[in-house]
Amino acid sequence: MPFISRRNFLSASARTAAALTAGSFLVVESAESQTSASSAPADRALDQFIESYMKAMNSPGLTLGTANRAGTVRMASFGFSNPALKLPVAPDQLFHIGSITKSFVALMCLQLHEEGKLDLHKPVLDYLPWLPIVTTYGPVSAHDLLTHSSGLPNPISLIPSDPSARYRQAWKPGERFYYCNMGFDTLGNLIAALDGRTWAAALKARILDPLGMKATAPVITNEIRPRTADSWVAYFEDRPYPRSGRLAPAANLQFDDAAGSIASTPADMTLYMHMLLNRGQGAHAPIVSPESFALMSKPWIKAEEFGPNANYGYGIAVETVEGHTILRHTGGMASFMSAMYLDLDAGAGAFSSVNAMQGYRPTPVSQYAVQLMSAAAGKAAPVTPTIEDATIIKNAADYVGAYSSSDCKTIEITGDSALFANVAGSKVALQRQGGDSFIATDPALARYAFVFSRAKSDSDKGKDKPGPVVELMHGSGWYTNSRYSGPKNFITPPEYAAFIGTYMCYGPFEGASANIVVLKGEIWMEGETSLERIGENEFRPTEDAPNPERIEFHFIASGKARLLKITGADFFRFEGE
Repeated sequence: MPFISRRNFLSASARTAAALTAGSFLVVESAESQTSASSAPADRALDQFIESYMKAMNSPGLTLGTANRAGTVRMASFGFSNPALKLPVAPDQLFHIGSITKSFVALMCLQLHEEGKLDLHKPVLDYLPWLPIVTTYGPVSAHDLLTHSSGLPNPISLIPSDPSARYRQAWKPGERFYYCNMGFDTLGNLIAALDGRTWAAALKARILDPLGMKATAPVITNEIRPRTADSWVAYFEDRPYPRSGRLAPAANLQFDDAAGSIASTPADMTLYMHMLLNRGQGAHAPIVSPESFALMSKPWIKAEEFGPNANYGYGIAVETVEGHTILRHTGGMASFMSAMYLDLDAGAGAFSSVNAMQGYRPTPVSQYAVQLMSAAAGKAAPVTPTIEDATIIKNAADYVGAYSSSDCKTIEITGDSALFANVAGSKVALQRQGGDSFIATDPALARYAFVFSRAKSDSDKGKDKPGPVVELMHGSGWYTNSRYSGPKNFITPPEYAAFIGTYMCYGPFEGASANIVVLKGEIWMEGETSLERIGENEFRPTEDAPNPERIEFHFIASGKARLLKITGADFFRFEGE
C-alpha cells in the first residue's frame, strides 16, 4: 500500500477547532470566516447536515468554502485527513477540484477571444494541426469543445498509445452533449499555443494571481503533496464500491491535464466564486467582460447528465431553479470528489470537496449551503436535504422472485424495504448502485453488480411506466424469471472466446481492470455494458448510440487476446491462479 505522507497544519493562531459535535466528528473553523449572530443558525444547520451526510456516505474528511458578492463568508473543514491517525482536515490543505477546472479553461478561452487571438468558431485543427482527431462529420471548434458537443469520444489521454491512432467523431458537432475530458485537454494545449506559455503558467498569470489565489496549484505535482490532504480510494479497486466499504490510502498523482489539474483550498475557491458571482469581475480587476461572462453562462446545449433541466454553457452547467440562474459543476479525481454551486441571482456560492473517491459528489452539501445563505438574505428557510439510504429499496417488490439460468442455477431475490440475494445457500444484502443495478455486501459476490433488466414499458394515459423486471445478470451469469417471454438460446460467435477475461490498466483514471464476459451471445464489460460489434475485433457500447468510444482486442495468441484498448488506453490480460 502507498505510504501515508506527513502533513503541514496551520498554527493554532490561524485556526480554531470547534468542539466535537458528536462522537469523533470534528469541525475546524478558519479564523478568517465572517461569523455573525445572524449566520450562526445557518452554520449550525449546515454542520449538522454535513455530519449526517459524511456518516452516511463514509466520508473521511470534507472541506468547505462559501462566498457572496461581497467576498468570502466562511471556510471550514470537517473530519479527518487521516482517520486512523486522527489527523484532522485543515482549512489550508489542498484538495483536487477535478472538472471544476473546466470553468477556468473557459474563462481563459474567453480572455483570448477578447484579445483577438481566438476565434471560438474556427476549426481547432487550424490552431493545432497535430491533434489526433478525424472530423468526418464537420470541423470541431473551441465552442464545440467548451460545450462538450464535438461528437468526439472521451478518452483519458489526448495522445493515444498508438502513434497512428486517431479519435473519430460519431455525429455532427452541436447535435448532442457528450462529456469529453479530451476536449478540455485540447483547449489547455490551445491556450498554451496562443498564450506562449505553458498551461500552468498561463493559468497562474491570467486567473490565479489576479484573484489572489496564492495557495492554488495549477497542476498536481509531487511538490504540492505535503500541502495536500491525505486522500483515499476503495480498498478493492476492481469491483463496485459498497457504501461504507473499506478504504485504502491513495497513491501519489501527478497530473497536468487541463480537464482537471487544479488543486485548491476553500479560501482560494471563495475568491474564485466571488468573481463568478460578480459576473467575471474580480476584487481588484476584471477577469472577463460582462459580454464574455454572458457567453460562459449561456445555456448552449441540453445536458441531462447534469440533471433533467440542466444545460451546459462554457465549462459549466447552467440551470434555472425557481427563477434563479444556477451555475454548477462537479469534479471527480483519483481520490477526491468536489462540487461547486452558485446562485447568481441570490449572490451566493459554495464549494465542497471530499478526500476520497467513492463514486458520488458532495453536491447536496454545496447546494444546501447556498440555500441556507439565500434564506439568511430573506428567502424561506430551506428543507434539509434527504440523504438516501442505499440499503432501503422503496420498489423492492419489483425485483423479488426466483431467477433461473440455462444450466439450472437459481438466484432467489427476497425482501420488503430491503433486498437480499439468496445464492448457493447464502443470503446476501444488496445496496442500490443506481437504477436497476445493485451491489452485494458479501465480498464473495461483490466482484460484479446484480443488474436487473425490464420488459418493454407499458403506457398509462400517455405516460411511460417502467416495465416488469424479467432478467438478472451477475458477472457471466444470465437468469430469467417467470415473466420473461423472450428468447433463451443465443448463438455466440466462436471467436468471442478469445476476448473473455480480465484486463489490467495501470493509469490513475482508467480503472484497475476491465472484465469481459459473454451474455446472451454478446460481449459485455463488467456484466453491465453491452458492446456492439462494428469490426472484426472492434466494438462500441450500445448505450448512447452511436457511441463514439471504441473497444478493440489485439494480439490474439493461444486463443486469447492479450491487449484490450479502450478508446486509446491499454489494458493487458491478467490471469491469476
